[in-house]
Amino acid sequence: MKDYNIFDIIGPIMIGPSSSHTAGACRIGYAAQKIIKSPIVEVRFVLYGSFSKTYKGHGTDVALLGGILGFKPDDERLVDAFKIAENRTLKYEFISSDDDSEHPNTVLIHAKTNLLETWEITGISIGGGKMIIKSINGIDVHFTGEFNTLVTHHKDSSGMLAKISTILSQNRINIAFMKLYREEKGQKAIGIIEADERIPKNVVDELTQIDGMISVNVIQKIYE
Repeated sequence: MKDYNIFDIIGPIMIGPSSSHTAGACRIGYAAQKIIKSPIVEVRFVLYGSFSKTYKGHGTDVALLGGILGFKPDDERLVDAFKIAENRTLKYEFISSDDDSEHPNTVLIHAKTNLLETWEITGISIGGGKMIIKSINGIDVHFTGEFNTLVTHHKDSSGMLAKISTILSQNRINIAFMKLYREEKGQKAIGIIEADERIPKNVVDELTQIDGMISVNVIQKIYE
């Protein structure tokens, strides 16, 4: 196993293309574990394009795994991601794919939780350390992590977004952007609500009580 210097992850090597392969990759993993919420016990990373060809040399593997462990790009524990994953008995695997992808720095994350839930999350690293989550469990989304964000899984029903926005308004949380993505009418939907203020636990608890709400996850602003 290669030994990584801290500067391989957060130092000068981030200037130029490697910001996509390290900081951006780390943020994809970090966002994914926040969306999943439950402890992850098994994860498989399918790498496409440039990620697939250079992930070992650029530290994309350690960055993605570190993100899944809950580390941000400036966390010094990143260099020990493999060792920490093994200590936590987290099973992990990296697979290179030759299939075409929308973006050269693409990863598909397959994860299993301790509740036996399975998740599929696709992310792309777009340069400058930034990333976009493009799909969650087969539903196309667009999540950047630049705002404090609520990710809601709920039944697609009339008035759902109004109920969510009412609770946020009552708690003086200003909505910057709100987007709804769904499988099809009347089926499961995902709401991504980006806010200016941090989102406290009591607000999450209120939202969870809405009829038809399946789960509510909060991702506080990834970029500081």
